[in-house]
Amino acid sequence: MENKKILIENSHKRSESYGVEKKSNYSKKILSGERLKKILIKNKELIEVSKVYIDMVFSAVMDNEFIIVLTDNNGCILYIKGIEENISKLDCINISIGAYMDEQNIGTNAMGTAIKEDKCVQITANEHYIHGLQGLTCSAAPIHNSKGEIIGTLNLTGRSNMKHPHTLGLVVFGVKAIENELDKKKISNILTQMYNYMESVIENLDKGIMIVDKEGKITNINKFAAEIFNKDKELLLKEKIQYILPNLENILEKLDTDEKTIIKELKFSHTSRYKTKLVFKGIRHNKKIVGMVITMSNEKEEKGVKDSTGAFFSFNDIIGESAAINNVITNCKIISNSPSTVLIQGESGTGKEILAQAMHNYSLRRNNKFVAINCGAIPINIIESELFGYEDGTFTGGKKGGKSGKFEIANKGTLFLDEVGEMPLDMQVKLLRVLQEGRVIRLGGSKEIPIDVRVIAATNKNLKKEVKKGTFREDLYYRLCIIPITLPPLRERKGDIEKLIEYFLRIKSFKLNKHIPEIKGELYNKLLSYNWPGNIRQLENYIENIVNLDGVLSFDLWEDNEEMINQVIFKEDQSNSENFQIEEKNFNLEELERKTIITAIKAYNNNITKVAKVLGISRNTLYLKIKKYNIEV
Repeated sequence: MENKKILIENSHKRSESYGVEKKSNYSKKILSGERLKKILIKNKELIEVSKVYIDMVFSAVMDNEFIIVLTDNNGCILYIKGIEENISKLDCINISIGAYMDEQNIGTNAMGTAIKEDKCVQITANEHYIHGLQGLTCSAAPIHNSKGEIIGTLNLTGRSNMKHPHTLGLVVFGVKAIENELDKKKISNILTQMYNYMESVIENLDKGIMIVDKEGKITNINKFAAEIFNKDKELLLKEKIQYILPNLENILEKLDTDEKTIIKELKFSHTSRYKTKLVFKGIRHNKKIVGMVITMSNEKEEKGVKDSTGAFFSFNDIIGESAAINNVITNCKIISNSPSTVLIQGESGTGKEILAQAMHNYSLRRNNKFVAINCGAIPINIIESELFGYEDGTFTGGKKGGKSGKFEIANKGTLFLDEVGEMPLDMQVKLLRVLQEGRVIRLGGSKEIPIDVRVIAATNKNLKKEVKKGTFREDLYYRLCIIPITLPPLRERKGDIEKLIEYFLRIKSFKLNKHIPEIKGELYNKLLSYNWPGNIRQLENYIENIVNLDGVLSFDLWEDNEEMINQVIFKEDQSNSENFQIEEKNFNLEELERKTIITAIKAYNNNITKVAKVLGISRNTLYLKIKKYNIEV
């Protein structure tokens, strides 16, 4: 403290001897025009190199009304970050590009004194010499070249009441990074060294800080951010950001095409009382993205705002590149903005809700609510009130003032009716009326409420058959099926299984705090050749089992689902040209046996052992029959 006092006193004496006027508000020397242009050209490399790291420092303090100033070795201001946002808040009109901040022209200040003393320094309020700077706090450090010569300063300026020792630490970290870059080291090495300087500083900030390189890997993260993810810091380092936050779109690609800051809000189960705000800021070098800084903060939910089902998934979250799934995605993107009702048909576990959420997030309704309701999981006696709401006094024990139904909540957004095939017949009539008229009436009420809702329905049933059976209304079927979308089962997406296995291995390993296990060849081949009657949901659960057991499955993949597999075989029989069908004119036993063997071989992907087992014959007998019927294997 004594040394700081002496430093300020000496600087004030120098300022007086230079003839600086104490009552002044401006520097005595401010360049413009060609003279300024020459200085900027001379220092072009310093400016361009510094901008990357100035952006990084600014990202860490961007909510705190600071500006960052870069000068040359004579104290001439070359570049200012944040001046547009904060000039009126800081009352710093005397700080501008071209102004000289050396002691001879503006007296004691962090930039000029840092150059004069060749050391980092923080100067606040009355420690400044002229009145025009005494409302500020400034932290500056000199920038050196490889020869140790001062080539400029980096300075962080805010209001005098925002003085904090860590601001000087951030400046030092920025200067070290700039000096490393000027030494021509590779970007990856620069980032690594820079993060080491940053370590002690970011740990003391009251927000989460995470640095991600251009490959999407986390290269540094502070404890606050690790706590937000509820993970140990060591487990997060070098992990890819898309596996930590799998429900986000590719942020790096978006930042590469859009220079604006991207802000996202998420909720984690372990911080249910808070929503987490994430601010993504790109780090650029020569106009190219070389990484990003992510700042994170927990914010309490506003009073009166209640949670509702949101749409978290986009088309980028649908894993796979097979023609079957790409065709679905292409068609869904085309019809995402249509107000027409969509019916998604597909087996259980194929990802119908994820597809519905992706369509919502791709549409113009993305900023409004996505509300999901499972028509098969809600008791019959309350499904009407859930969909349409009720007025005050309708039910004993009902909510005071009544309750909005899902249609009202989803107004201007999307309503997702999952398992719509399970809806009772009397409710189907009422749903049809709402879809046709675009109005709802709450239970116990008489007022018609206009709604603008895009309805996406989903089912794992064949609704045409349900119509024939009389369990589903034909008029409702055609009202829902204006745009039919069929999600292919996983057995028709064989090329995607490998990608899904890799994806779930990483996600589940991260979730369970375990290393990604190696799956031995025999088990891996079984996973690839299996028919997956439970589709993606079944694959996800099996991979979690494998991760828990370090690469081993705790049960036999085939035997555990014998009944399900047989169901799949007979389901495929109905649509396959070689299916086993008993027709009035086809009772030839040999022909029936041949078709049964062909169906089983296809269902089990030519695994003769499994085919023989499910048919109840030996392998030798099966080979004899294959030869007898001239079946290709």
